[in-house]
Amino acid sequence: MAQAAKGKIKVVRIITRLNIGGPAIHTILLAEGLDKDIFETYFVAGKPDASEGDMSWLAKRKNVKVDYIPEMGREISSRDLPALIKLVKLLMRIKPDIVHTHTAKAGTLGRLAAIIAGVPVKIHTFHGHVFDGYFNPVKTKVFLIIERFLAIFTDKVIVVSKSVRDEIVNGLRIVPDKKSIVIKLGFELERFLDNDGSKGGLRKELGIAPDTLLVGIVGRLVPIKNHGMFLSAARKIIDSAPGKKIKFLIIGDGELKAHLEEEAKKIKLDNDVLFTGWMMDVAEVYADLDVVALTSLNEGTPVSLIEAMASARPVVATSVGGVADIVTDGKDGLLFASGDVEGFAGGITDLIKDDGRRREMGAAGRESVRKAFHKDRLIRETEDLYLDCVNKKNSAKKAGGLK
Repeated sequence: MAQAAKGKIKVVRIITRLNIGGPAIHTILLAEGLDKDIFETYFVAGKPDASEGDMSWLAKRKNVKVDYIPEMGREISSRDLPALIKLVKLLMRIKPDIVHTHTAKAGTLGRLAAIIAGVPVKIHTFHGHVFDGYFNPVKTKVFLIIERFLAIFTDKVIVVSKSVRDEIVNGLRIVPDKKSIVIKLGFELERFLDNDGSKGGLRKELGIAPDTLLVGIVGRLVPIKNHGMFLSAARKIIDSAPGKKIKFLIIGDGELKAHLEEEAKKIKLDNDVLFTGWMMDVAEVYADLDVVALTSLNEGTPVSLIEAMASARPVVATSVGGVADIVTDGKDGLLFASGDVEGFAGGITDLIKDDGRRREMGAAGRESVRKAFHKDRLIRETEDLYLDCVNKKNSAKKAGGLK
């Protein structure tokens, strides 16, 4: 690691909200894990919507103090200006060396506040992006203009996978290559790597027989996750594998729950699909799933796939965003084009019929994520980036003062 500057480096980390998902886990682990002899960390977040699930419990468990700005929400609203003013006041009081923003809204308001407050180093992480599948073309174009403007004042843009970096740098041209860096997500994977002893717990809780195959999807019930494709695939799988005992679990909650439950009834899946809501012990959940699915229209680095693979579970996913940077098609999972319900259903059906292949893919997945997505690597690489940015800024300042 590079040498730290004299005195602790103050870092203010800002995320839009601590809703259930990879970005919240990622940022909390960073806030907890940075070397406290070198860095002094402040954590700022908005409040999640009621339907999204709240991960503030993890921050409390990790002794990460969070300064909440309730006005900072997911949607664009009249509350954005008060949120910006609060952020500027907070940054002027703390006088940080680094502001590091995560997710779209925090990236906009946080970096604007950092510019106004004169923060030396500004870093933003794209955990994915909102330029495909989220908004209409007009809104998307406006957001692209905003991101390109903010990139001018941003010292470094972190992307969580090579595929997302290629989209941000070459496809969308938001930031030049020299300002971008790939730092993969990092998590505490031990409980997933060692969850074999938890097998049977989920089945017992839900009253499902040991000989019933379980296909599960884990995530927020929102449009971008495209759960409708999962339901359509489930219908095809049941029709193509008569006599097989199969249950489909939708684990999570969100704005589309009632709609999806109605859709399941329409296509006569009432007895085949279970909506479990959020479940606290996801390691136990993965231990009992036979196949883990993901049907998203867009993704950065989906934490559900990393956790599933660490749990030695084969995955079947749409090849969008950074998914292909995690899953090697045919080795530790199967990838299909977004919207390819026929292929997706066929892939799951093939795995359901082949116990040996499921075990082989699961074992391969566990090995591939064991080190690549561990929190220790994430923390080390982030610390090195911070020190490099601060030292460069200090050197430039000294050089300017000598002129």
